[in-house]
Amino acid sequence: MAKVAIVYWTGSGNTEAMAHAVEEGAQNAGAEVALNFVSDVTADEIASFDHIALGCPASGNEQLEEYEFEPFFEELLPQLQNKKVAIFGSYSWNQGDWMQIWKQRLNDEGIETIAEPVVAYGYPEDDILEECKKLGETLANA
Repeated sequence: MAKVAIVYWTGSGNTEAMAHAVEEGAQNAGAEVALNFVSDVTADEIASFDHIALGCPASGNEQLEEYEFEPFFEELLPQLQNKKVAIFGSYSWNQGDWMQIWKQRLNDEGIETIAEPVVAYGYPEDDILEECKKLGETLANA
């Protein structure tokens, strides 16, 4: 059975809703899941998992949330080698470029995501929540 860690940051609740859908998909696939708000865990705790989903909305000018999530991600990034990684998040006032920038940061470190990132504009509609569930299932089975 896969052990999946899901770590997210949310301000409005949009990315949190996505995180719960990822959790549901992973659990439905038989995984043991640890769902955590980013400030409740350390990078070292999450690095002990082989299957990791990270969720963060766009913040500022197409970037990750800078006070909690970005420092966590910077610390975790070198520890993601040989891990199964998925990313997701929401945005509402820009173009959504932060997700491709985030994915490229992973790729630049030699880390490939197990699936395309799931992105929601505003609160995730039902089809996006279904994509999140599939992302969780894919991660659990990776």
